[in-house]
Amino acid sequence: MNENLLGILILTLYFSPVFYQLVIVIKEYKTGNKKPFKRLRKFLKISFLVLIPLVIIFGVISHTNYFNYEKPITYDEVDRITFENFRGVEFFKKSLYGNEHFAYVVTTIESEIEDNEVTVQSYFHPSRSFVYNSHSNSKELLSHEMYHFKITELYARKTKEKLSKLNDYNTRKIEEVIKQTWLEEREYQKKYDYDTFHSYVFSEQKKYEKVVDSLLNLLSKYEKPKITINGKN
Repeated sequence: MNENLLGILILTLYFSPVFYQLVIVIKEYKTGNKKPFKRLRKFLKISFLVLIPLVIIFGVISHTNYFNYEKPITYDEVDRITFENFRGVEFFKKSLYGNEHFAYVVTTIESEIEDNEVTVQSYFHPSRSFVYNSHSNSKELLSHEMYHFKITELYARKTKEKLSKLNDYNTRKIEEVIKQTWLEEREYQKKYDYDTFHSYVFSEQKKYEKVVDSLLNLLSKYEKPKITINGKN
């Protein structure tokens, strides 16, 4: 069933008592009876008071599954990640381009500026990442998702490389470098998915793997989270 239609159906069923009261109000209004209108207002108030917390909970769990939470994983533990670590929930989406074996991964670059050091580190978020079939044995699919994480790590290292070339410790410049590299990483992630068609184009997938692995090796000196900036003002 279409996701939008399912949402409309759920809301229609939820508000069905309100609709019923609305019909009564319309009928009784013609006779001058205002009591049903008061009941309708009461039904509306109760319905929204119950609905709002449910929507908030729904939104929070859709973003991060706190019922099955696992803390973010740093890149140095990338090799231990399996689909068992994908703990996020997806309430509606059940296929991707007609394929029921799909996943999405959430990765971030976190940074902290302090003294003459900047910490830049990539993270994989288990409770925000989702796989339709948690028992999937598709090595190709897992590899595709892990290269999203590797791309995030690549741009974390690119960030530290750029920061190492700054002549002085300038917070504004540091923030600009971090923001610009983050934007570049987001664009590269989109291109990766587009070119590989979410892992379905095998030849493109292998090309990206070689390129990303090679670049990670070239930037291996920036694998540690902290980067020291000389010439502090």
